[in-house]
Amino acid sequence: MRIVLLGSGRGSNAEAILKAEAAGNLGKAHVVGIISDKADAGILALGPRFQVPAQFVDAAPFKTKLDGEGETRYIEAVKAYSPDLIVLAGFMRVVKPGFLKAFHKKIINLHPSLLPLFPGLDGIGQAFRSGNKETGCTVHYVTAEVDGGPILDQARVTIDPHDTIESLSVKVHEAEHRLLPSVIARLSNSTAV
Repeated sequence: MRIVLLGSGRGSNAEAILKAEAAGNLGKAHVVGIISDKADAGILALGPRFQVPAQFVDAAPFKTKLDGEGETRYIEAVKAYSPDLIVLAGFMRVVKPGFLKAFHKKIINLHPSLLPLFPGLDGIGQAFRSGNKETGCTVHYVTAEVDGGPILDQARVTIDPHDTIESLSVKVHEAEHRLLPSVIARLSNSTAV
C-alpha cells in the first residue's frame, strides 16, 4: 500500500508513521511521499531522515482550504506518487470536492477529539473547556463534511482534574502517535481501502 502524507506543521504524526514503518509495524504500507503547504514546515525535514521524497507544494490562492489552482497543483503532485492512501497528518486545510473526487475513498484524517464531539479547529481546547471527563483522537475517512466522514477508530484519553491544556495536549498527541500507525497497518492488511 503506497502512502502519501500531507502536513502543515512539525510532523509529529508523520514521524510516528515513519518510525512505525522503520520498525516493521506499518503492515504492508510504505510511505512514498511527503507534501506540505508550508515551505518551512518541520514535516519536510522528515523526508531526508527517512529517505522519503518530501516537497513543498503551493496551495495558494486560499489560506484555509485546498481549492482553485492550489487544488489542481495538489491533485497533480499527489497523483505522481500513485497512492493507495492519503493521510492528512496535521494538514491544516479543508479539502474540497475536486480533491475528494480525484482520490475517492482514499483519504484519511486524524482529528484530536472523539468525533462527533468537537470537530473543526482546537479539538483539544474545546474538550478541555467542556468539563468532560475524557477526550481522545479519531481517525476517519475524509468527506465533504469537515470531520464528518466514517470513523475508522478512536483512542480515549482521560481528562484528569489536575490536567492543563498543555498536559492534555501531550496525552492526546501520544494517543495519536499510537492510533494512526495502527489504523494504517490494519488498512494495509485488508482489502478495505
